[in-house]
Amino acid sequence: MSQTTSHPVTRTYEGMEIPAPGTYTLDPSHTHIDFNVRHLMVSKVRGTFGSFRGTVTIADDPLESSVEVEVDLASVDTGDEKRDAHLRSPDFFHTDANPTMTFRSTGVRRGKGDTWTVEGDLNLNGVTRPIELQVTYQGAAVAPWGLTSFGFSATGKINREDFGLTWNQPLETGGVLVGKDVAIEIEAEVVPAS
Repeated sequence: MSQTTSHPVTRTYEGMEIPAPGTYTLDPSHTHIDFNVRHLMVSKVRGTFGSFRGTVTIADDPLESSVEVEVDLASVDTGDEKRDAHLRSPDFFHTDANPTMTFRSTGVRRGKGDTWTVEGDLNLNGVTRPIELQVTYQGAAVAPWGLTSFGFSATGKINREDFGLTWNQPLETGGVLVGKDVAIEIEAEVVPAS
């Protein structure tokens, strides 16, 4: 599918290149929604979600832009089937009762350097809490078949216990099996909504 680019796909805002106003959707084959959490107090377990959908709306005033993302929690993948089944269970995500996690932005502001801070509400396990994502715009590119893509990187952190995900086990050596803080890492590619 080709896209006609008769108008600029980017613009300059306060000396920074940003996408032109419009509505864009996540390209699932080129987007990664990852997380990591401490395990046994000595290492990190990394995971990803394989099924999600989302929309990024770039407003005329970039500070009025918005993001909405819905993630299918059953698509969690940490590379260990037994652990993934435990994450889907009532001890953690309880995917039978809460099949999705959603993020809806509530505000955008300039951050340090070339970053933007996107504030929003994360709904997980039936609990909604505010979180912040530090977002960097990675640029625009036109694929050989004519479709324009835009890249963004985002990071954030949540305390899983704030969302009622409190399962844990104490360790004989002190500490706990699973850390409280969960780091979020997103590499997103978006394309104009059709």
